[in-house]
Amino acid sequence: MGDEKVKNEAMEIMGMFQVLPRLVVFDLDYTLWPFYCECRSKNEQPYMYPQAKGILHAFKDKGVNVAIASRSPTPDIANAFIQKLGIKSMFVAQEIFSSWTHKTEHFQKINRKTTVPYNEMLFFDDENRNIQAVSKMGVTSILVGKGVNLGALRQGLSEFVKNSATVEKNKEQWRKFSKEPGSSKSDKQ
Repeated sequence: MGDEKVKNEAMEIMGMFQVLPRLVVFDLDYTLWPFYCECRSKNEQPYMYPQAKGILHAFKDKGVNVAIASRSPTPDIANAFIQKLGIKSMFVAQEIFSSWTHKTEHFQKINRKTTVPYNEMLFFDDENRNIQAVSKMGVTSILVGKGVNLGALRQGLSEFVKNSATVEKNKEQWRKFSKEPGSSKSDKQ
């Protein structure tokens, strides 16, 4: 399936959801491309998973910002590959550095740069430890098996909508609670 066909199908999938994330964050190795960039040379021509580029373009066309969070120990190679693939300008933030924090530090930097709240982000990664850590920050996080694809996109958007509904429900309950007589907030008014 070509990039344009994937993009169109991804846009159809996005159109099925009333709420979209404000920012979608992607890992690189085994998420956007099927290799560890530290095992490659900067001189090689990289390639992406078959549906990855079309999905990136669909998010951009829908007005959803995209970013990168990668723990690659070779950011020079990762950046060279992003440049060669012609996708560098698509990303509003690129946090590519080796870390033991399971990407929490990456997301703190992305949050500071973009000011997008964690609960308005969607994240795709191939490592469960990163998914677990970033989920605890409030980010909807999706584990991908063989790279980002239309199935992962559908799953990610479904989870994001479900999580957004939970956040809204909690906000509404808090608003009701804070207006009740005897609650500390209403007592001060």
